[in-house]
Order: sequence, then C-alpha cells, then structure tokens
Amino acid sequence: MGSRRDFLQNLTISAIGIPFLNLKDGSSGLTPGENPLANNPEENEAAAKSDDYDPHAPVLRVALMGLGSYASRVADAMQQCKKAKITGLISGTPSKIQEWKKKYSVPDKNCYNYENFDQLKNNPDIDAVYVITPNALHKEQVIRVAAAGKHAICEKPMAINAKEGEEMIAACKKANVKLLVGYRMHFEANTLEIIRLRNAGEFGKPLFFQGLSGFKIGNPNQWRMKKELSGGGAMMDIGIYSINGARYMIGEEPIWVTAQETKTDPAMFTEGLDETIIFQLGFPGGAVASCLSTYSMNYLDRFFLNGDKGFAEMNPSTGYGPIKARTNKGELNFTHITHQTTQMDEMAAIILEGKKPIVPVDGEEGLKDLKIIDAIYAAVKSGNKIPLAL
Repeated sequence: MGSRRDFLQNLTISAIGIPFLNLKDGSSGLTPGENPLANNPEENEAAAKSDDYDPHAPVLRVALMGLGSYASRVADAMQQCKKAKITGLISGTPSKIQEWKKKYSVPDKNCYNYENFDQLKNNPDIDAVYVITPNALHKEQVIRVAAAGKHAICEKPMAINAKEGEEMIAACKKANVKLLVGYRMHFEANTLEIIRLRNAGEFGKPLFFQGLSGFKIGNPNQWRMKKELSGGGAMMDIGIYSINGARYMIGEEPIWVTAQETKTDPAMFTEGLDETIIFQLGFPGGAVASCLSTYSMNYLDRFFLNGDKGFAEMNPSTGYGPIKARTNKGELNFTHITHQTTQMDEMAAIILEGKKPIVPVDGEEGLKDLKIIDAIYAAVKSGNKIPLAL
C-alpha cells in the first residue's frame, strides 16, 4: 500500500465487500484516469436529476495542478459536476499533460508547467486552480496562484505549519481571491446529518470523541516519507482527519492538547517523520477527544461521538465511500455520491454564488488544523499540555 490515497480506497473495498483490485506499483497508486471505485453512474445521474439547478448558471472553470493519483480521482469525479469543470492543467511532467489534455479536452493554451503557470493571469478560461501537490509546495504555489488573480483550492493539510498558512491567507486576501481547502468530508451527507443531529440536541451534551486514522505506509521512497516534501509523517497525511473530525463532531474548538509519540521502526521513520502519535484534545464544554494517527497499523478509520443522551459512530468515517454511519437510534442510509463531485460543486457555489457551507472550508479553517498540528508536535517534544487559542 503506497499512500493515504491507496489506504482510503482499499478500506472502502473491504468495507463494502468488493473483491481486491490490483493497484499499480509506486507511491502514486492509480495511474492517471484510472478509477476502479467510481460510483455507479446511474446513482449519480439520479441524484443530479433530483437537484434543482439552472443549466445556464455560471460554471467554475478549474485548472488542476499536480496530476497524480488523487488528481485523477478529482478529475473523474468532476465529470459528474454541474457547477465545475476542468479547463486547465498544470504539471511538471509533459507526458501527463499530453495524456490528460486529450482525455479531458483541454486546449494547449490552457496547459502549463510549474515554471510558467504564473501566466494564468492572462487566461480568462480559468477561474480557480486546485493545488494537489506535496504539502511543502502548497504555500509557494497558492501564493503564485493568488498573484495571478485566480481563486485557490488547496489540498489538505493546507501547509506544513501555521506560519505558512497565515502567509497563504494573507496573500489571497491581498489579491482579493478565495482560498478553499479540500475538506471533502464537510459536504458528505452522513457527516452533515450527524452534525445536524448534534446541533438539534439528539445526543445531548457531547462528552467524548474518538478518532482513529491509520494505515501501513508501504513504499518508503514516496514523497510522503520525505520530510522536505511532506512536512512530517502520519500526522501530516492521515492524522489531520481525526483532528478535523474532532472539531466538527464535537462542534467546538479545542483549548488544549497533549500527545505522545511511539516508533517501532526508527530506521524508516527518521527524525521529523512521525510513525504513530496518540493525542488528546480538551474542549471548553468539557468534552475530551482521544485520537490515533499512525503509519504502522491498517484498518483504522473510525469516528465515535458520545453524548449524555446518545451516540454517533462512523466506520469507515473518512474513506472515499460509502461512509457507514449509525446513531443510538439506528443506521443512516444516504445515497452515496462521489465525495469529490459534491465537493467541487459546493466549492463552485461558494466561489461563484457566495454560498456559506455548514462547516467552513476556507483558509481560516485550514489554519486551525495547522495550529493544532503545531501544538501536537510541541506536546510530543516537551511532554507538556499545550494551550490552544484558535
């Protein structure tokens, strides 16, 4: 298993009983365009027909930056979008540009590399750029996108630390463009229903949250195992799901964090690459969260929220779907729609229509997670409880 992308995919396979699908070797997982877990088109079509939308409404024209396995998933999902479409490509690999421009009918004039994509400022065919590159590249690339006058959608984590995140937010504000972060779960139906139920008091006072996020990393040569590109280990890749999940499941911002790190393979997980971190978060209402982030254990994708009147459980909780969720009153049964399809349509509505999402996906939301990650690393190093002010 080469990456979080592969982990989420394989977890979905095991969860819904689909036979094992052979993955290509290497850290990128699937080759561009491959999507063996694409949703049933009839399901997506039926869901689309049930929505009210104006076929003449403006469409967000998006350039994808970084044409790896996750970009392939986003691109495939966007074929079902009603409010967003691919109109540009940015890659450092000429062969990928050639392949993708044919597949997605992107003209040569809308294709760029990492050296010349600043020329986007002169291209009216592109409204926004989705940055899907290694974590350490996000800051510079988003700032350049903003300087070109284009909206930025950035994969999570938004940057490798809070200082970088603040610089990205400032650059986008200066350029008067939006900065959104790829929190696809903020638009997922089961997740939103649990948030609705919590807000309605169905679970009573939130008391405890558990978030388990982990898998065995596999290929030690991939970019996620290079600190200069990833910014860290499991926490910067899979652990952010439990951090973010604790916040939206409990519905408050944490005020302190403690954390402990363990390593079983220090040769593979060198200085600055965390293998396993257990961390705890405290919330102003009295709730506590206990979470696990790891690159050394498989089958960990579970959220559990306990209140004094009920509970909610998601397992899998953040995989590519279908998400399985239940409460003390029974299972939730929402039609599965590809997460990235919903995400890109909703983000188009945010950018073009000023729509306000139920759970934020802006740069400030991404910055909060980065501040928590910084504090987790500080708690690991010092052994102290670290106060948080988000």
